[in-house]
Amino acid sequence: MNYQIIIKSVNIVDQIEEYWTNEDYVKLLEKFDYPDAADADAASLRELLFMAISDFEPKDAAVIVLEYKLSEDLNEGQIQQISNDMFLDKVCEEYPEIGLHSTLFHVNQLLFKAYNGKFPNAKATIVECSMTASEGANELTKENVLKLLSKGLSDSTLIKRLFDHAMNENAPFPEAEDILWELTTSDNVNYTLTTSEYWLNKEDIIASEFEGILDESVSVE
Repeated sequence: MNYQIIIKSVNIVDQIEEYWTNEDYVKLLEKFDYPDAADADAASLRELLFMAISDFEPKDAAVIVLEYKLSEDLNEGQIQQISNDMFLDKVCEEYPEIGLHSTLFHVNQLLFKAYNGKFPNAKATIVECSMTASEGANELTKENVLKLLSKGLSDSTLIKRLFDHAMNENAPFPEAEDILWELTTSDNVNYTLTTSEYWLNKEDIIASEFEGILDESVSVE
């Protein structure tokens, strides 16, 4: 099926504000030994957390936040290693398990802001686009969206260099689920996608309007 793709906006951000909830802040405050966190004013929870974190050494703070978010995915040794590596590199871009990149980004940026830049500053990319099918279409999957974006991306784009066959052929692309952190739509035409700047930055998008073809055998929801 043919699609007309229009890129409406591309924004590079250093945090996704809605990721951390007030419940997260309260639980983290408790882990950082802040008393009566549950009774604190909701509007001040983030700043209180930053104050509580600053009383700890950065590496120790990293361990606490990593354990809070990733204790089910990483063992103690892995968490200790990542807490060391986070000072030197953007672990959220380089960790071999790309399924953890999103969570590592949010952990990294919380610590980056709490310590005023002692951790590397990673970025995320948010793209607003429309994908209009030549005929009626169902909601697109992350895999569908990345395949349709291919013709509007530079050949030097990391996704295309690493996954050229999957991006441009009728081939399975399971990595798309982790490359795109979030994909939302309210009408199956206008989409918002969130990913790492590591995978997709403004310079990678070389066309604002282009056509894409999605093989009917490539699944849509």
